[in-house]
Amino acid sequence: MDQKLTIINTDFNGLYIIEPNKFIDERGAFSRVYCEIEMKDIFCKNIKQINHSVTKNKGTVRGLHFQYEPNSEIKMVKCIRGSIYDVVVDIRKNSPTFLKHFTVELTEKNQKMIHIPKGFAHGFQTLEDDVELLYLHNNIYTPDKEGALNIKDPQLDIKWPFPVTYLSNRDKNHPFLNHKFEGIELHEM
Repeated sequence: MDQKLTIINTDFNGLYIIEPNKFIDERGAFSRVYCEIEMKDIFCKNIKQINHSVTKNKGTVRGLHFQYEPNSEIKMVKCIRGSIYDVVVDIRKNSPTFLKHFTVELTEKNQKMIHIPKGFAHGFQTLEDDVELLYLHNNIYTPDKEGALNIKDPQLDIKWPFPVTYLSNRDKNHPFLNHKFEGIELHEM
């Protein structure tokens, strides 16, 4: 079987970029978003939730969100309209990349996806107006297990491409990390 997805390693354990191998002809294009067989080594859990977000204004930031155990989740994010600057922060206790961040541009043109393992906080900034994302999750969102990092935390040192034009009140008020934060302990990877 021809591979329809190219899986690219990063310097973060379990974090991958996924690029579709597009088929283009006079009718248009075809590309795969998910394949249980091709992704069995990285996304071996069932998809339990698929979410769709729409963000109106360029410069908007959403995040940096995560879920505590037992509701930690693996997620894959794909931009289906517009473009984003996607940011993930490793918050896994004892990880060699603890509190380091990884960034990638996800656009409707490049069709890349990011595979985010358990133990990462996730957020993004829109690079243009009217952006839409799809999120595939291996766990159900549980509000009382949600955590977040502040996007302006100096310990994270994230350089956003644009001034932040909109940030929800909830995201504005997440506390900065203190010396007591050791990360989250995962039950399984």
